[in-house]
Amino acid sequence: MERNRSSSKRSDLLPKIKDFARSIVFELCNGRSPVISIKKFRTYCSNSEDNCLCSSNLPTGIEMLTLRRQSHAHRTNVLLRVLLIVQQLLQENRHASKRDIFYTYPSIFSDQSVVDRAINDICVLLECSRHNLNVVSVAKGLVMGWIRFMEDGKKCDCISSPNTAQPVPVQVEDIQDILSFAQYILVIEKESVFQRLADNQFCTFNRCIVITGRGYPDIPTRRFLRFLTEKLRIPVYGLVDSDPYGFDILTTYRFGSLEMAYDAELLRIPEICWLGAFTSDSERYGIPSQCLLPLSTEDKKRTEAILSRCYLQNQLHWRLELEMMLEKGVKFEIEALSVHSLSYLSNEYLPSKLKGYLDLSSKVKSSATNFHHS
Repeated sequence: MERNRSSSKRSDLLPKIKDFARSIVFELCNGRSPVISIKKFRTYCSNSEDNCLCSSNLPTGIEMLTLRRQSHAHRTNVLLRVLLIVQQLLQENRHASKRDIFYTYPSIFSDQSVVDRAINDICVLLECSRHNLNVVSVAKGLVMGWIRFMEDGKKCDCISSPNTAQPVPVQVEDIQDILSFAQYILVIEKESVFQRLADNQFCTFNRCIVITGRGYPDIPTRRFLRFLTEKLRIPVYGLVDSDPYGFDILTTYRFGSLEMAYDAELLRIPEICWLGAFTSDSERYGIPSQCLLPLSTEDKKRTEAILSRCYLQNQLHWRLELEMMLEKGVKFEIEALSVHSLSYLSNEYLPSKLKGYLDLSSKVKSSATNFHHS
């Protein structure tokens, strides 16, 4: 299925759409209520590892849509209307955003989430990714650092000004002639911290690529990061707030999201390491108690729910940090490090965090080289 998704083309999808439409019409013409089978996927569950199918990338069940149920009838109506728009986009080789699609039938769709669900259903039915449908997103992610590439004939040269933010490419298929001198990729949760690093000229003194999805990452940011990890083969580190939302954002990068579970294999970044911020960092880096915030009831419930996820069963360090967060009942933002100085994050915290990882990476490479020569 992964191979089908990554190689789906317009010439492959149009016949699938026509066959699907014909099957619906055939059932209706013969006086039968069409039944649409949609495979269900998950990126995590609360089962033990032995009973978990999430990591296998196989469907975890099937949902049957029938016109006999009112809610299903409306969902089918939306699905078919969105599918018609997708067919037109593919036939005319044009692109549209999810918001464009919503405004074609706003009175019927009523809410953007209805369109989003229909697009996901179509991807599952056609066994393809969203970009294969010519449905695009306006990338909200930003990148800076030691990288240069061509995107659809336009040069994106971060190297000439490594601390200047550039928008993340929307279509990774259009990227060519990539050049990078980076030693690692640093993924930042939010734009304010990204901007702090830019202001402190972090990339001038550190050979790296810095990316932010400005919160929960969108598809272009995740696809671009996945593209870079496959092309450059350098370490990837994640820096998020020490709270359940920051951790959830980190897991979206590493394990994928529930909404896009059907495409998780092509979006997840299994190589990403959690650099911080950890609950234990509050003591290690001398963050005053007035900079620590109490966990709310919702924070505690969210943390407990995250701890129950199957993919954390073998992530001992991650579990310990989350359990410590619950035990201490506090959280803090990355910006809390500024209590020492505005340059503390760039000059002290990140270098100390990265040193251990980079030293280990160098030792692994050296051992591999020596083994090869021997």
